[in-house]
Amino acid sequence: MVSTAIAVGDDLIVARSRRRRLSPSEKWGAAMLVPYALIFAAFVLYPVGYGLWLARHPVTYTALFNDPIFLRSVLNTVAFLAIAINLKMFLALLLSGFFIQARWWIKALLMIFILPWALPSIPTILSVRFMFNPEWGIINSTIFRLTLEDGPNWLNQPILALSLAMAVHIWKALPFWTLTLIAGRLAISQDLYEAAAIDGANGWQKFGHITWPSLRTLYLTCTILSTIWTLGDFNSV
Repeated sequence: MVSTAIAVGDDLIVARSRRRRLSPSEKWGAAMLVPYALIFAAFVLYPVGYGLWLARHPVTYTALFNDPIFLRSVLNTVAFLAIAINLKMFLALLLSGFFIQARWWIKALLMIFILPWALPSIPTILSVRFMFNPEWGIINSTIFRLTLEDGPNWLNQPILALSLAMAVHIWKALPFWTLTLIAGRLAISQDLYEAAAIDGANGWQKFGHITWPSLRTLYLTCTILSTIWTLGDFNSV
């Protein structure tokens, strides 16, 4: 029994040693990741770590958190992310169901819909800024012609300015996420919808039992990516 146990133990050691060895393809894969890891360390980890090291004195953090501008910027950022991302992804989910219909005029409308995302950011966002200029912008000029009253100061009132920045961000990024969810909808087998129709399911039941279970992983992934990219969207603001 002792010799049997030793043999079994040797077999386990040999098996574990074999498991630890990487195949040539795995070694090449790990080698290919090294440049990306170095770039991430050089351009992300080092700057962030160096900035935290420079601000390591407790007085620096105390002054930072006592600054009302910093606290206001944090609240504005959280509000921007919470409202803009959720509203953008919800609208993308709804519009993906609309644009998936096989009608020629919907396809033509989709081509127009993707223009804000396809065009460069700076010219399109600056054009919106000019439109909402309180003195000579087309929005306030139209309001004055219709009501004989001056329009609001869109860019100086905090709530209006933040809401306008959210609206511009959603308008600019919405087509991309709509197209992504359209691709997800097209990957769902039509046999599932046909079987549900035979069973008498309506549109909401098809969405709840077929569409949403098939799209929720993609929806969550898009939401996470949108959160990361929205944090770097300074053009809209």
